Amino acid sequence: MRHAHEDTELRSLVRRYVTPERRYLRLGGSALRLDGPERDRFVRDLGSDAGRVTPHEIDRLLEGGWRERRTAAWLIAVSDRTEFRERLGELLLASAVCCAGLAYCVSLARFGTPRDAELLAAYLDRYLRRPDLGYDQPVVMGALVFTGLNLGADHAAPFLAPGGLWHEWLDAAPHARPATDPAGYVSLIRRLCALADECVGLR
Repeated sequence: MRHAHEDTELRSLVRRYVTPERRYLRLGGSALRLDGPERDRFVRDLGSDAGRVTPHEIDRLLEGGWRERRTAAWLIAVSDRTEFRERLGELLLASAVCCAGLAYCVSLARFGTPRDAELLAAYLDRYLRRPDLGYDQPVVMGALVFTGLNLGADHAAPFLAPGGLWHEWLDAAPHARPATDPAGYVSLIRRLCALADECVGLR
């Protein structure tokens, strides 16, 4: 992992794409609460940066910490850089840093192909077997259900079936109690993908 305080190139990219107006924090979901001119500026600036960021710059950001990775995943989503699909799937599955999983899910859900569903399902197959880990299981489930709805295929059914891994995880993971119904996370993914779509319209 690269660290901005040790890497001059990454530090420059952080200043350009990550920290302006605390973007990395807003990309955690709080951007949905913006309105008026503040929202317009946020959407316009994110769309503009997604249009100008280079593949090399995205690569470098994905080598950074959670702030850099979260921002990179959103830039990927808005710019529709599907060439980063497998990389995002690997990062999601590894879960080496906190606070970036939701952004990976937004990208994969926005790409919305059967392969994206496979990557999301691979995460659930691994981490629903780990009730000791309260990672991104709920938001990944939301992304998988959302993707399946758009594809007309219920990719989440094996996990959500009675006695399936989702219910086993809920029963064994005390931190999972608020996540009982995936519908709230499907709604979150839908709203975040709509925000990304809005940014695309202003690129």
